[in-house]
Amino acid sequence: MADGSSKVVYAALGGNILVAASKFTAAFVSGSSAMLTEAIHSTSDCTNQLLLLIGARRGRLPPDPSHPFGYGMEIYFWTFVIAVLVLLAGGAYSIYRGLSELAAPHPIVSPQLSLLVLLVSAIFEGASFSVGYREYRTLDSRHRAPGQSAGLFQFIKLSKDPSLYESLLEDGAALAGIAVAAAGIVGSAFFGLLRADGAASVLIGMILVANGIAILIATRSLIAGEAVAPTVLHALWTSVRGQQWSDRVSALDTLHLGPTCVLVAVTLLRGPDNYELLGQEIERRLKATDPRILEVLFRFSTDDATPE
Repeated sequence: MADGSSKVVYAALGGNILVAASKFTAAFVSGSSAMLTEAIHSTSDCTNQLLLLIGARRGRLPPDPSHPFGYGMEIYFWTFVIAVLVLLAGGAYSIYRGLSELAAPHPIVSPQLSLLVLLVSAIFEGASFSVGYREYRTLDSRHRAPGQSAGLFQFIKLSKDPSLYESLLEDGAALAGIAVAAAGIVGSAFFGLLRADGAASVLIGMILVANGIAILIATRSLIAGEAVAPTVLHALWTSVRGQQWSDRVSALDTLHLGPTCVLVAVTLLRGPDNYELLGQEIERRLKATDPRILEVLFRFSTDDATPE
């Protein structure tokens, strides 16, 4: 896990522990289904962060005979576990709680306490989200093409670091859930709409499920073996073009072995080159272009096709 994404995870974990404790207290006092659902939401978020830290620790294990390129892809597995077991399961239970409340609504006690807890939670979650958002802006400006921005959702799609995009999605969903819970409590306690509390719980559960599906989609291709982002691939091609031997490079194929580990396979056309020296020069240029490149492999082709 990169230093920036580690900071995002620890910031989210610290905030979520405090938020979950305060929400459970308010849910116990008020009897609000929406507040209990939000407490479950925050507990799920804490579990998410712990699993991400486990995945990051496993991903830093050194290479061994069974994993010659290291364990960097462990983080993708643990992110998938988060989406399936934590977010989807938590969302399904929240929907169940909300439907039960809709079937037998009851008044909320001490709504002011619940609203105060939600306000404090919003401050914590907002601070956590701002840490992740600043990291996103830093990485976006570092890797985007000049004069362009990937946009937040496009960045999540292109990102190779689940620690960052999972925390961004999680904190964004948490802020949305807080707003929904507050609306449900206000509607139930101050406007006599008793079912508003249960409806809010259902909606929060749907937000959790949607968040889990988004993380599943973003992580699926990484588990399957995803190439580097287009801007990174363009930079790699740029580093080998313009050389007297550049016409010998037929293809550059990449594979993410983890957020900070990339494997590059270089296809060379056969020619009169000294391949040992040529390989050393190509590897030096590629690794200088992106420090995440862990290994450069070479293969040969008799195809006369020129690189794109």
